[in-house]
Amino acid sequence: MSKFQSMQEQATDRGYLVGLGIQQKDALLPVEDSLRELALLAKTAGIEVGGHTWQHVKRINPKTFIGSGKLQEIIEEIAHNDINVIIFDDELSPRHQRELEKQFGESVRLLDRSALILDIFAQHARTSEGALQVELAQYEYRLPRLTRQWTHLARQAGGSGAGGVGLRGPGETQLESDRREISRKITKLKRDLEQVRAHRSLHRERRRESGLPLAALVGYTNAGKSTLMNALSHSNVYAADQLFATLDPTIRRIALPDRSEALLSDTVGFIQKLPTTLIPAFRATLEEVVEADLLLHVADISQPNVMQQIEAVEDTLAEIDAAQMPRILALNKIDQWPDALPDIALVDIYQAVVPVSARENLGLDELREIIARVLAKKQTALKVLIPYDRGKAYSHLYDKGYIQSERTNELGWQLTLRLPSKFVGHYQEYIVDEPE
Repeated sequence: MSKFQSMQEQATDRGYLVGLGIQQKDALLPVEDSLRELALLAKTAGIEVGGHTWQHVKRINPKTFIGSGKLQEIIEEIAHNDINVIIFDDELSPRHQRELEKQFGESVRLLDRSALILDIFAQHARTSEGALQVELAQYEYRLPRLTRQWTHLARQAGGSGAGGVGLRGPGETQLESDRREISRKITKLKRDLEQVRAHRSLHRERRRESGLPLAALVGYTNAGKSTLMNALSHSNVYAADQLFATLDPTIRRIALPDRSEALLSDTVGFIQKLPTTLIPAFRATLEEVVEADLLLHVADISQPNVMQQIEAVEDTLAEIDAAQMPRILALNKIDQWPDALPDIALVDIYQAVVPVSARENLGLDELREIIARVLAKKQTALKVLIPYDRGKAYSHLYDKGYIQSERTNELGWQLTLRLPSKFVGHYQEYIVDEPE
């Protein structure tokens, strides 16, 4: 466990939320809606929200992030409401954080949205890989923010008159020592994650050899990805009605209507204002998305800001170079949406838009059919004749679900296949003619 892995030291933490609406900023959500999301994040982290405020400004205050008048208002507000945690809805620069810590004093902890999300990730990481990724992101976030919470700037070597020859002088500050130690830890964590990446690449190569296509679930946090995976694969992946319930990738096999099979991968949920340190730290996990044959984008239709959430996911996909991949949009929780479906502004980038309810098992048959149809476009159809003395080849094709139809004659099994294009060469000797 990282020494940063939990800022939640007691169950009685009471938080005060601060939002900033910047006129020039192209925010996905209005500041009021973003604060509501921040309140859910705080609740997920175990912090009771005791109040909130926001301010619309033309530009960020270079000294205190918010104006001096609003800052004084917050100081007075928290003094009368037993608040011990201040949470800003935007990522604070190290300079802003240091100045605000001076203003709020030692008795109040100062967090921003990024620090809060990183803490939630630390609480929810269940595998060694997830823990490594979170720890790396936390160290990289903390390194430029080393302040009073880290060090009292005590001298490691004595003062100007202490010590012997070669030991006199100011010595090294604890802050400098901490920075060097954290830099060493970051280097080691990156090396460890490269090993994880290499190990995952081996597993991914074995999956490719199996010939089963991979569909990756992506979506805004708490959109219902894990619940949809359970419904499609008849499995019991952990799912909960909370933000970032699932961090570590999970893979299950699903059966499709055309008798074929596919692998379905559940990945970490996305969110607006995702901490910049998380994308590179979670590269090994996000490679599951980049390497997939199909993306299944799950959106919560019951959310009033569903379009903004869809856009936030698409922005993140573009950031990891996955924007051009074939994908299906599954509008989940349709049972909670009595109105007509909204116009999807980005509909032209999807192979299909399918309303579903993973919990109520609505629309899943249609979704399976569309998944099969999209994946089939990445496969090659051909006819082969497998002699009876090549039963092993026949069994392999049957087990993998590549056989679309079959007949027998005196020479062997006459099959119509649909299989990954890269495997066509393996059966070249059995091809009799191309299907119509």
